[in-house]
Amino acid sequence: MQAWLSPAENFDSDGRQIRSRADRTSMSEGRAVTRPVFRSATDRDIEQVLALWNAAGSVETVTDTRDGVLGLLDADPEALLVAESDGGEIVGSLIAAWDGWRGSFYRLAVHPEQRREGIATALLREGERRLLARGAARFTAIVTDDDLDAMSFWTATGYERQQNRARFVRNVE
Repeated sequence: MQAWLSPAENFDSDGRQIRSRADRTSMSEGRAVTRPVFRSATDRDIEQVLALWNAAGSVETVTDTRDGVLGLLDADPEALLVAESDGGEIVGSLIAAWDGWRGSFYRLAVHPEQRREGIATALLREGERRLLARGAARFTAIVTDDDLDAMSFWTATGYERQQNRARFVRNVE
């Protein structure tokens, strides 16, 4: 298992500490690729995160608002992880929530132009690392079951689809 750095340190998708811009650049398919920095989101990131979710094709819910995300950050300032490009653009996100009993993942999203670069996997592994540090013994993920790419991703990263369970939701107005 790969060792991850503390949340306070900047690191790349391979878990290496970033010391300079050169540390963030590698070659992929003959082109230079700058690896994003992974960090906890702040209230200044909310608009970019909401735009990312839209660009990534996430199914919108009643909590996909500035107030909804701000409430998440107020409750747990480290729950929303973001991947930030060299230019300061949010290109990936993951909510890694802790309820004191288990860790749950929501809203894993990567900008369509940044996919297949390891960003989703790196966000997931950092989320797992953070939740393990808080005492999680089990992780769950809510995934749209008609999104074959998402279903494949979660399977490829070691998660199993739970059988014989249904999710019930009630939106409070």
